[in-house]
Amino acid sequence: MRGILLSALILLGGAPAAVAQGATGGAPELRGVVYKNPWCGCCGSWVRHMREAGFELVVHDVEDMSPFKRAAGVPEELQSCHTAVVGGYVIEGHVPAADIRRLLAEAPQARGLSVPGMVIGSPGMESGGQREPYQVLLFSDGRAPSVYAAY
Repeated sequence: MRGILLSALILLGGAPAAVAQGATGGAPELRGVVYKNPWCGCCGSWVRHMREAGFELVVHDVEDMSPFKRAAGVPEELQSCHTAVVGGYVIEGHVPAADIRRLLAEAPQARGLSVPGMVIGSPGMESGGQREPYQVLLFSDGRAPSVYAAY
């Protein structure tokens, strides 16, 4: 656990080169690391969504996500079931791959993106044809989150 936490702290420091370590091939900005609970099926579905969109992800199954969320600076009200780092940005929860690509292209001064909670119809949370409206939030230190995309 201590080695994984140390890796998370290095990765969450925002260094894109560190994010690329442990992944193979592909553009550095499309590489990332995901921390998830081993028993969460929707997290695995989100990882599949991301890989199908061309992202290369190293996945770490961890029982207690709290240290990773704290290290990533994800406020409680923005938390979901998994935390990732892609291109130096924190990605919290079921954020669509297209929004992550947009984030990487625009490169705003921000900590990352979040889809708080577990919204039916978001990537990895598909349930037949059911869909709930949701927002992807851009968050930073010291500023209120802003709506990055709405579905």
